[in-house]
Amino acid sequence: MSFSVFRASVRNAAAHNPMRRATRLPRTTFRNTFHRKYSEQTTPPPPAPEAKSSNTALYFSLGAAAVGAAGYYFYSTNAENAVKSGVQAAKVKANFVPTKEDYQKVYKRIAEIIDDAGDYDDGSYGPVLLRLAWHSSGTYDKETNTGGSNYATMRFEPESKHGANAGLDVARNLMEKVHEEFPWISYGDLWTLAGVAAVQEMGGPKIPWRPGRIDGVAAQATPDGRLPDASQGADHVRNIFYRMGFNDQEIVALIGAHALGRCHRDRSGYEGPWTFAPTTVTNDFYRLLFDEKWVWKNWDGPKQLEDKKTRSLMMLPTDYVLVQDKTFKKFAKAYADNEDLWRQDFAKALATLFELGVPTQQFVSSEPWLLPTVDELNSQEKK
Repeated sequence: MSFSVFRASVRNAAAHNPMRRATRLPRTTFRNTFHRKYSEQTTPPPPAPEAKSSNTALYFSLGAAAVGAAGYYFYSTNAENAVKSGVQAAKVKANFVPTKEDYQKVYKRIAEIIDDAGDYDDGSYGPVLLRLAWHSSGTYDKETNTGGSNYATMRFEPESKHGANAGLDVARNLMEKVHEEFPWISYGDLWTLAGVAAVQEMGGPKIPWRPGRIDGVAAQATPDGRLPDASQGADHVRNIFYRMGFNDQEIVALIGAHALGRCHRDRSGYEGPWTFAPTTVTNDFYRLLFDEKWVWKNWDGPKQLEDKKTRSLMMLPTDYVLVQDKTFKKFAKAYADNEDLWRQDFAKALATLFELGVPTQQFVSSEPWLLPTVDELNSQEKK
């Protein structure tokens, strides 16, 4: 195999772009503004050195290292990605990667976009960006070691057209603008970093994250049916999540992401928000499941539930199984009663989800990072 393949890949990965800085309202102000009480509402309310392109000796060593690191992957289904994986592993070994500060710049740019949503949904792109990160990672199959966030295959049809991904062109287009500013970042890293930023900038827990994903090709696109079907029951939910390697507790913790965002009839067929504060990370999803009386919605759409008192909230059949299934209910009640417990378990499970399908040797750090929020960065700069 030509050494030029390695050299071209490394050159492309070494490019860096500057970015602008942002100042925004404190998260506590935002959260206090939008968080409402349930039934009282009647309407939804050490760094690596930077690489130099002229360092021929380093390129040569990277190419040689890549051949060894990629050995296993040459027997996989796609030779191009075998090369990419080997090159990424070699860059990690030689510290020939963007620094943590570079990724923090991307994070800040994403945070600017989250709060620049105008009239979109509830005034935030955070929920749809989290959904992009979730759906691009949740295709993983532990038995075949396919899918997951490594190749960002939702860029390709037919995966981009799968029913579960309806509406995610909004998020992909937003992140395409960021990729134009920072072309050195892979789409898998960009999308999962967007999910981290979404959670943290909407008042959620810190999500451990590290880069190292590579961009795949259309041949790696996953078949339809790997993401949850909202109309199904507990058995389906377990089948989907067990395939990824999660247990019942982690399943319930991850579904708590439905505290954010809303469904759209022109996308999923379902309609409405799950909580009265759909742009703030809380355990309200669980609390509402137990505190409100839920009835089937009388309409011409798919089966969904609505709260009997205000009829402004909704739950999907796959949500309601959390109070119907004995094991799921135990964990859901624990999270309804203890928000700190849920935030801790949610952060751990989400970090695991975002790393599904990524070979360990591709990661630039042996341990995930905890990236500061924009408010924390601004506070540090003032000191």
